[in-house]
Amino acid sequence: MEIPTIAADNTTKATPKVTPKVTPKVDQRAADQYRQQGLSYRQQQRFDEAIAALEKSVSLDPNNLDGRIILGWTQHLAKQPEAAALSLWEAAYRSPTATPVFNAIGIVYLVRGDLPQSVLLHSWAAMLKPDNEIAYYNLSLAYQRLQQYDLAIAYASQAMQLEPNNPHPFIAKAIAQWSSGDRSSAKQTWQQAISIDGRYNNAEFLNFLNEAGFSTDQIQIAKQMVLSGNGL
Repeated sequence: MEIPTIAADNTTKATPKVTPKVTPKVDQRAADQYRQQGLSYRQQQRFDEAIAALEKSVSLDPNNLDGRIILGWTQHLAKQPEAAALSLWEAAYRSPTATPVFNAIGIVYLVRGDLPQSVLLHSWAAMLKPDNEIAYYNLSLAYQRLQQYDLAIAYASQAMQLEPNNPHPFIAKAIAQWSSGDRSSAKQTWQQAISIDGRYNNAEFLNFLNEAGFSTDQIQIAKQMVLSGNGL
């Protein structure tokens, strides 16, 4: 019986081409130079130039956490909340337990008015670092705006204990007390604030509180407290 033969397959199968993963070249020295340049521009409030320099720094050293935080915070100061949040989330993905990252993102969301998200982020930051006065202070501001005054007062009190020489937690507590209807306690707390820094006894000076995360409505309440008592 004739055994059938099988023709050999002489065709050459193409080997799939694998593109090697390119690791970005890290140039820490140049990244540091761009970062310092960006900070210098930021100090001069030349935000567009500052952001461009800081973006270049991040591209040269993408795993530098501080560089990403500085970029995000500069974008926040430049009134670019979407870009700021994106930059800071990139930092959070790389280091999900870095307290400064979540402090910064929480402030971005607080200022843009996304209060539940700000509460969530600052609560996580407080869990990561129990003596985190920044988180407690901003939680107080957020809860006051959410009309949860007891929580606002409690968190402001924690921030006051951790940072007794900073008038801002005292002001936050006074605003929460005033909003809750406890105006006597609010006046006492405000007196503590102006004993730390007498400039806060001037209603016009209070406009600068927006740089400390206070909302327009909160600043108006602070002015009411000053004007109603002529310095209490």
